[in-house]
Amino acid sequence: MKLGPALDSVVDSLKRLPGIGPRSAQRIAFHLLQFDRPLATALGHALLDAVDRVGHCARCNTLSERPLCETCADPKRDPGLLCVVESPADQLVIEQSLAYSGLYFVLLGRLSPLDGVGPREIQLDRLLERVGDGVVRELIAATSFTPEGDATAHYVAELARARDPRIKVTRLARGVPAGGELEYTDVNTIAQAMLDRRVE
Repeated sequence: MKLGPALDSVVDSLKRLPGIGPRSAQRIAFHLLQFDRPLATALGHALLDAVDRVGHCARCNTLSERPLCETCADPKRDPGLLCVVESPADQLVIEQSLAYSGLYFVLLGRLSPLDGVGPREIQLDRLLERVGDGVVRELIAATSFTPEGDATAHYVAELARARDPRIKVTRLARGVPAGGELEYTDVNTIAQAMLDRRVE
């Protein structure tokens, strides 16, 4: 059943979001337009504002409204520790665990040759610049425990060792469920995995 161009466009846009299928997209659209038009308006304005104001940190790639994110600009963080994650959501869950006090590099993806995602797409050249700055003493590969995440962690570890053999390379401990995404893992599990990380 066609809902009309405007409503069809809303539903089509919503169902492109992760975890939202066609029925959920319809329910959200119907709810906003039938019961909560002020929320629909506020959501639209907030999204437009975020698109205009939020970019990527020049140093670590995370989402930020400033050239340097708050973490990179914090002088209390340990610059010798560099945690490599796939997404800003993964960085956030590690921060919420309160088990880490270093800096980050956000890949904005993971290696997936079948999907056309290679080293260039996840900016590994920029990561190698950070690794070779003479400050980083430990690189923590905190990618997800999926086949692509494991391959990315292994590749990052090999590149880091080749760049500077003195750098210690560790991987999150397997407290995170195999096949699991960091973003959906509880913070206590993340905290334990960070504390129990091992040499890759």
